Amino acid sequence: MASKKVTVTIPEDLLEEIRAETAERGLSAYVAEALRFKRDRDQLAELVDWLQEEHGPVTEAEHATALDELDELDAEHKRRRTTGRRDAGEAA
Repeated sequence: MASKKVTVTIPEDLLEEIRAETAERGLSAYVAEALRFKRDRDQLAELVDWLQEEHGPVTEAEHATALDELDELDAEHKRRRTTGRRDAGEAA
């Protein structure tokens, strides 16, 4: 993938923290990943806005159900990381 060098201004304290954390992979890789993450979040927010225009806002009951499902997924992921095993018949 082609890259282009740019100049940006970053608060000094933030830059020091990031450099300390990114010594191995480098500042440029960290910034590129952060920009991709921000772009993806912005696109997701646009999608949410569009969906709410098309279908109305999410109800509190729907929101609660989604949070419960996420909690269940988090618990399953934690279980798998802890045991290092999958149940029989599960995809790898």
